[in-house]
Amino acid sequence: MKRFMLVQHSYSEFLGMVEKQLESRNIGFQYQRPFLGVDLPSTATQHDALWLLGGAYPITDEEACPWVEQELRLLTNFKKMNRPVVGIGFGALVMILQAGGEVTDEPYFNAYWTTCHKTEAGKDDLLANAVDGKKLLVMYNGDATLPEGMEPIVVDDNGHWLAVRTDDLSYAMLFRPEIKPGMIEDMLMEDNRPLPDNIGEILAEARERWPVNQQISADICLALVTALDLMTERHKMPVFNLNVVK
Repeated sequence: MKRFMLVQHSYSEFLGMVEKQLESRNIGFQYQRPFLGVDLPSTATQHDALWLLGGAYPITDEEACPWVEQELRLLTNFKKMNRPVVGIGFGALVMILQAGGEVTDEPYFNAYWTTCHKTEAGKDDLLANAVDGKKLLVMYNGDATLPEGMEPIVVDDNGHWLAVRTDDLSYAMLFRPEIKPGMIEDMLMEDNRPLPDNIGEILAEARERWPVNQQISADICLALVTALDLMTERHKMPVFNLNVVK
């Protein structure tokens, strides 16, 4: 069975629509929750892939997100061991920072529906083709400038990057294929969670687009599984030193 590590940054985030798609492929998950004060592990040995989830704050907010250095170290170790990595929202910005990009805390909220457009760099990419022309929710805090030489494979209606491959085994995405209406409702109920002023409109459209978005999410999962070869088991089982008592 494949085992993915997921880094969760707030109470109301999880893999949502994506989780069902991966579970049907015999993929299991281990959630890491640094926002609860638990240190992140430093090794990738016992996991086949890493997913960095959506977050609720800019990654530059050290008071709200004191674990970012640990997350960068974990990401680096997964890459050193040639394990696939997918970053969504906050997780995508962590990946861009690790790759040499610049991050900022403005604009504090980015939350909107947009049509995805594949770029010339993404013309042959499976994910870019899966979302091209599709309307998706974008939600993240702060922003990141891509490092020199890194080209986006998907952009929004205004030309801002939405997806990029930081290397052959990694995707960073600002659109949110995992979010379903119930997750947005959970965000609204989460204590002290900062939310954009248009969250009501975001939720209303998520409800309206729910049937369509389920299929788009399935298409995105298929593209990620194929492009990153996520069905391959890469983890190593732990080795126990057994002392035989005579």
